[in-house]
Amino acid sequence: ILFLRARFLLLSVLWIGFFPNNSHQDQNPQCQIISSALPLPVLQRNGDIILGGLFSLHDAVSVHNPSFTSQPPPAKCTRFNFRTFRWMQTMIFAIEEINRHGELLPNVTVGYKIFDSCSTPHQALKAAVELMGRVNNSVAEKNSNGTCYGSIPVVIGDGGSTQSLVVARFLGVFHVPQVSYFSSCACLSDKKQFPAFLRTMPSDSFQVDALIHLVKHFGWTWVGVIAGDDAYGRDGANIFVNKVQRLGVCVSIHEIIPKNRAQTDILSIISKIRSSGAHVILVFAVEQDAVALFDEALRTGLTGIQWLASEAWSTAAVLSSPTKYHHLLQGTVGFAIRQAHIPGLRDFLLRLSPSGPAAREDPFLALFWEEVFQCSLSGQAKGQELYSEGKPPCTGTEDLRSVTNIYSDVSQLRISYNVYKAVYAVVNALKDMKSCVKGKGVFPLWTCPDVEGVQPWQLLHYIRQVRYLNSFADEIKFDENGDPAAVYDLVNWQLNANRQIGFITVGKYDGMIPTNAQKLLIQKENILWNGNQSQVPLSVCSSGCPPGNWKAVRPNSPVCCYDCVAYAISCDQCPPEFWSNPEKTTCVLKEVEFLSFSDTTGIILAAISLLGALCTCAVLFIFFCHRTSAVVRANNSELSFLLLFSLTLCFLCSLTFIVQPSKWSCMLRHTAFGISFVLCISCILGKTIVVLVAFKAKIPGSNIMKCFGPAQQKTIISICTLAQVIICTVWLTVSPPAPRHLMPREKPFIILLCDEGSSIGFALVMSYIGFLACLCLLLAFLARKLPDSFNEARLIAFSMLIFCAVWVAFIPAYISSPGKYATVTEVFAILASSYGLLGCIFAPKCYIILLRPEKNTKTHLMSKTPSQTF
Repeated sequence: ILFLRARFLLLSVLWIGFFPNNSHQDQNPQCQIISSALPLPVLQRNGDIILGGLFSLHDAVSVHNPSFTSQPPPAKCTRFNFRTFRWMQTMIFAIEEINRHGELLPNVTVGYKIFDSCSTPHQALKAAVELMGRVNNSVAEKNSNGTCYGSIPVVIGDGGSTQSLVVARFLGVFHVPQVSYFSSCACLSDKKQFPAFLRTMPSDSFQVDALIHLVKHFGWTWVGVIAGDDAYGRDGANIFVNKVQRLGVCVSIHEIIPKNRAQTDILSIISKIRSSGAHVILVFAVEQDAVALFDEALRTGLTGIQWLASEAWSTAAVLSSPTKYHHLLQGTVGFAIRQAHIPGLRDFLLRLSPSGPAAREDPFLALFWEEVFQCSLSGQAKGQELYSEGKPPCTGTEDLRSVTNIYSDVSQLRISYNVYKAVYAVVNALKDMKSCVKGKGVFPLWTCPDVEGVQPWQLLHYIRQVRYLNSFADEIKFDENGDPAAVYDLVNWQLNANRQIGFITVGKYDGMIPTNAQKLLIQKENILWNGNQSQVPLSVCSSGCPPGNWKAVRPNSPVCCYDCVAYAISCDQCPPEFWSNPEKTTCVLKEVEFLSFSDTTGIILAAISLLGALCTCAVLFIFFCHRTSAVVRANNSELSFLLLFSLTLCFLCSLTFIVQPSKWSCMLRHTAFGISFVLCISCILGKTIVVLVAFKAKIPGSNIMKCFGPAQQKTIISICTLAQVIICTVWLTVSPPAPRHLMPREKPFIILLCDEGSSIGFALVMSYIGFLACLCLLLAFLARKLPDSFNEARLIAFSMLIFCAVWVAFIPAYISSPGKYATVTEVFAILASSYGLLGCIFAPKCYIILLRPEKNTKTHLMSKTPSQTF
């Protein structure tokens, strides 16, 4: 602060040297140094509280005093800006609306004092000095702390960032709050340098993030950047270049549009755009600089460029209205701040008339009127000559409704809405100050602000704390840097049916969304690009290399520019899941191999499985039809039916192995196999026990058959099966089977199979089946020589012998089988053992039932002579 005050005092001394004023030297000389001897044209209205306003009503200023040996001539502003004049009128509209309603500040009127800063820093500073130093031709006063202040507690403006930088340093010395409506330079967020600066315009740091998201979204890697030669253009472009390069995007050119608009300099920029080869160019500049660039682009016939617009000119009428720019700028895409429809504003804008009662007090109205109607109003207004030679005289009765220009166009109220919000933010802060309850204030000793004479530093505190919901449902508040919420519309310049440029909203960017969320939403199908194309333009330095080539970076070129060099790829150079193609030019993804129904082996196994299930069902049907016959009754029909059902499950469970391995199919195939086979062998075990018990029961005095009735047989089968269910449940809980990829480097395929998970679980399942099979075989072997003519124990012993032989041979075959053939081996073992059980146990019985019915009698079966048939 001390450094800034020292700079200000030096500036003030220089100002007195150029603009001497001796009329007030005897009145408070410490404060008098900030008064200007040459007052500027001002538009003002008295009130209890006066708001200052700075608007760049003219686009340029010419000052010719290179020698500094004489007093500089008065500033000459050029080219009246209708758009900025609308912004100024919006401030007046908002103030009159507040005074008319009287709800925010009852019994208090708000006035204004507005200067033209002419789009230049020194003119903006001169206007700020006038605001702080002159009030009705009286000098500024001192407050109790010895600090100089005038009656202006706050300043609305300025528009350009360069002007605001100068004004913010000056006002910051006195802690006078400044609320800008169009200054977006990220540098102004630094509260150490600009403690009293706030704005309703989002910082360029948010706009740059939005532009980076846009470039990243469309995959542009070769982008040009053209910036204006001011704080807005240079700072914004530099931030964009630094951030976008971190994402791997290369900047083809980075040029500055000079303020002197020298044709040779701008022609050099156009030539560099042509030679760069970039098809996407970002222009980060104010509209005046953008006009100079595009005028030269038109003159030299530059075409085929997709322009990206920064917020400063993304909706500029000076570029969208003239038809000469349509061919060049059609399809332009850029970000614009939120817009709103302000009721009553258009009628307020059209109320102006040079013959009205307020015309004499308005030094800008005559200039505006002459420019709109291209006529001349002779006379004096506020000491400024308004006569224009070569123009017809104005009648004063011209009607603004009869002309169409950017001033009366309220369809795109964006900056005007910012001005409107700035005025209401200040007035809401004043309302909060007036509402302070004595003893509950926010200042030391809980004091309230001075409501009679508003102190700027007190008002600054309240503006920072402003937070309310306006009539457009937008929340108005400032963050710790004095910045508002950053929400942008993505606009696309499209020609409408009347061959006029329309700004079509094709997306939205919300900078307040958390970093990990999607901030940019784009309706890609609604965008028309340069040349009225619907296809996204390509902007890359090198378009990629064909297969069999690698990227070789060009010397002294960005990484985005490379040449393609052919090379050969060996299998060892590819990742494990890839394989080199036959031409050795690229790595291709390996095919996945597994046993499936589309595979020949899978089809054969599936057919054998279904055939086995059908044969089992056929046997079941035969037994059901002959359930009262001697053969069926003698061999425990209930167990026979249950055994046939379990054999059907054994055949069908093999189908679960002929599908693509997944988490559920891997768990199903092993558990279905284990449980169905245990159920089958448990039934055979029950039948074997019944045979032995039946023989022992024929011994006189034996009651053993009572201990092995039908209920006991079912209990044995249930207990044996339940044990396997428990083993499988624990297996699936602890470490279940899961799919696994085998990627051998020497093979052009990936083997997809089911890993057993827990080796102990898999071993327990197989061991339990083996234990029951061996027990069954042992009991059947002991009962093989019983004297019945039809002894089922012989059939069971032979079937279990086949079963055990198959599974003993399975173990080494399964371990040595590669890839999907291990699964084929397992399926083959399931089918072979199932067919062995079905054929050995039931084929002889079906033979007697169907072909030898004479032996299907109780007398024959009870015969002690062994049958010759078996």
